[in-house]
Amino acid sequence: MPTGDRRVGDGLAVGPDLTGAAEVATAQALAALGGSTPDLLVFFVCPGGPDRTPGTEVEAAGLRVMELAGAATAIGATAHGVMADARGVEAEPAVAVWAAALPGTTVTALVPSAERRPGVGPNGEDAITVRGLRPPGEGDRAAVLVADPYAFPVGGVLERVNATNPGFPVIGGLASAPGGPGANRLFVDGRVHTGGAVGALLGGDPAPRLVVSQGCRPIGPAMAVTGAEQNRLLGLAGRPAAERLREIIAALPPGEAEQALRGLHLGVAVDEYAETHERGDFLVRAVLAVDPADGSVVAGDVVPVGTTVRFQVRDAAGAAQNLHELLGPLRRSGPAEGALLFSCNGRGAGMFGDADHDVRAVRAGLDPDGAAAPPAAHGGRRGPRVAGFFAAGEIGPVGGRNHLHGFTASVLVV
Repeated sequence: MPTGDRRVGDGLAVGPDLTGAAEVATAQALAALGGSTPDLLVFFVCPGGPDRTPGTEVEAAGLRVMELAGAATAIGATAHGVMADARGVEAEPAVAVWAAALPGTTVTALVPSAERRPGVGPNGEDAITVRGLRPPGEGDRAAVLVADPYAFPVGGVLERVNATNPGFPVIGGLASAPGGPGANRLFVDGRVHTGGAVGALLGGDPAPRLVVSQGCRPIGPAMAVTGAEQNRLLGLAGRPAAERLREIIAALPPGEAEQALRGLHLGVAVDEYAETHERGDFLVRAVLAVDPADGSVVAGDVVPVGTTVRFQVRDAAGAAQNLHELLGPLRRSGPAEGALLFSCNGRGAGMFGDADHDVRAVRAGLDPDGAAAPPAAHGGRRGPRVAGFFAAGEIGPVGGRNHLHGFTASVLVV
């Protein structure tokens, strides 16, 4: 197959017989490859609602996907919900499969694991040793990572990658099956894992393209932090932070003011040296509280004095607009055969009223023939093949550094 002849397929099957669903979804995904063996297979298994925790049935389904596909590299995970074939399914037994034949691309499986060693840190704190996280080589372009949130220190690992390989992008999400610690299953190359993480390094040309949509719209001006204690903002642009916030809210139309109070967040500039700070230049963190007693605003992260910040609102309209705007440059930069989508489990029906929104928006946003039409119009169209899952946290780069996000849609495009 010529280097430029990339092929991607996706499949989705729903039903209590998860092994049967695995067979159907895998067949659907492979059908688009014209007989080619997948270089990369990514799949997700949703066991169902909270009363259906993962077990042997889920493991059998994942093993069946990998057996049927025969991919050079295969990774997968359990999930609260899955997406493929322009549909999203939450809290129902379902399997989503994404298969890609990618000539010119090298794919290397990753199987990182973490070990906590109590009390051996320099100050008596616990130390965490991570094994199996192969550093990217010269030709590697990006990494996909899916991790168990209860058994893998994702934040620390991302910081390590940021320090040792500046600018190298990691994208993915946290497995999200119901049941708490020990419930998630991870799959890689014919094996099942409990805990740790699985992933793949992608190298060669063309490089994958990435989008990280944090789903917020800015309100008010960008301001410098002039007083702060850890994550407590005391001053913004020389005045009490809570006073600045009240002025911004009061200037909004009544309907928008109510939305702002329900979905208030803080954008923290990722590049203090930029001449301007636009919508995508902020790392979004939650506003945890506003304290009228001392005039402070409590953020979900440490914000040092001198940092540029801007208040943000997260709602369905803003999230849809942000994703649409970010996909536009990718669509115009060249054709897309498919995409992997890691969407927050709070972005499905809970935010948009249905579970289909993000997968249809990504298909439409990457399709040069259909981007102007509403996402719902593309349920029956081929378009780029998009599959993914509803994650318990999303991984992706903002401002050249990898972060763990919430309420975000992270997209890898091939």
